[in-house]
Amino acid sequence: MQSNKGRDTSIELRVRRILFARGYRYRVNFRPIPSLRRTADIAFTRVRLAVFIDGCFWHGCPEHFIQPKLNSTYWGPKIARNVERDRETNEALIRAGWRVARFWEHEPVDRVVTTIESLISEPMRT
Repeated sequence: MQSNKGRDTSIELRVRRILFARGYRYRVNFRPIPSLRRTADIAFTRVRLAVFIDGCFWHGCPEHFIQPKLNSTYWGPKIARNVERDRETNEALIRAGWRVARFWEHEPVDRVVTTIESLISEPMRT
């Protein structure tokens, strides 16, 4: 598992490259809540938007996740806990006044960027 990238995946790099070219500035691998060990892939601190781009395997994509046949007693609970942790992270960030956007790694980059841009431009609700 050491060789699996925790940051700078190909989709993250493509999304960031487009956003930067369009003039957006953001933080990479940022902890929106410093006391909480959760790191957003991309964070727009001024508008309090945390963006996560989740891998289909690691986060249990309903469309692409296939339960491993080998060592399933390990992988089943591990993936289930990852999904639960994602929900907990969303709830904690929302309680702290952040908006959360989650995308799957298989989503088209242009759609991800368009959604992020619309979230940045829409006013925050208090």
